[in-house]
Amino acid sequence: MLKTSIQRVLLILLDLVNRLLYIHIILFTLLSWTASSQTIETTLVSPAMQDSIYVDTAPIIKREFQNLTERYTGEEFTYEYSSENSGWWTRFKRWLSDFFKNLFDINSDTKATDVTDVILKIFFVVIFLLVVYFIVKAIINKEGRWVFGKSSDKTIIPITDIENNIYDTNFKVLIANAEKENNYRLAIRYYYLWLLKTLSQEDLIAYDVEKTNSDYYREIKNKHTQKEFSYASYLYNHIWYGEFDIDEAQFIKAKNTYTQLLRTLWR
Repeated sequence: MLKTSIQRVLLILLDLVNRLLYIHIILFTLLSWTASSQTIETTLVSPAMQDSIYVDTAPIIKREFQNLTERYTGEEFTYEYSSENSGWWTRFKRWLSDFFKNLFDINSDTKATDVTDVILKIFFVVIFLLVVYFIVKAIINKEGRWVFGKSSDKTIIPITDIENNIYDTNFKVLIANAEKENNYRLAIRYYYLWLLKTLSQEDLIAYDVEKTNSDYYREIKNKHTQKEFSYASYLYNHIWYGEFDIDEAQFIKAKNTYTQLLRTLWR
């Protein structure tokens, strides 16, 4: 039943299309015939009439327009620039465009505007890249929270867990593994934590994850140990937060500083 109804509708639509097509053909034929008649009529005009010039002798009626300024007062009829009706950003761009126009001796407002747009786009891109750079740098440099600096992908170790459990950590094993992988920055990181562990075990400092190098420095009473710790902290900050790799020779020099200080504390 539904199929039969659909077929009937399709047949009706097809018939309607055919009728419209037939009407279109008739209209097209009539228009073609009218155009042909006009062409024939133009061709039959005498040569004298074709060559003559028609002179209009009808009187000229002068038209007058009144109240034009009152009738065309909308914003769409304002064709002059007005700084009073513009926002601060538009005024700033206009000022900047005029500045570049005078600076580069540009003789076109359009060209000056294009130059201004290009310079502003470059400026915003640079600002965006700087913001991204400082955000990434701040995340990478956050002490004890992230370990994905240079060469860190070689040894993925949760530093936060080590900081919270330095008394149960075997730093000799961690340092040996880091040296095997030539991850010298991470090895210095372990040496520094090992030093804090030893100082705390000797009751020279009170270890706390939230404390800084300056806090530990003030807690150490022995002047010689205080001086050695200050230099070891300097090496740690320079190497770990310096964002560059150190070679084997540089690592050995820093390593000797830590091992000598640790031996002094173990006596």
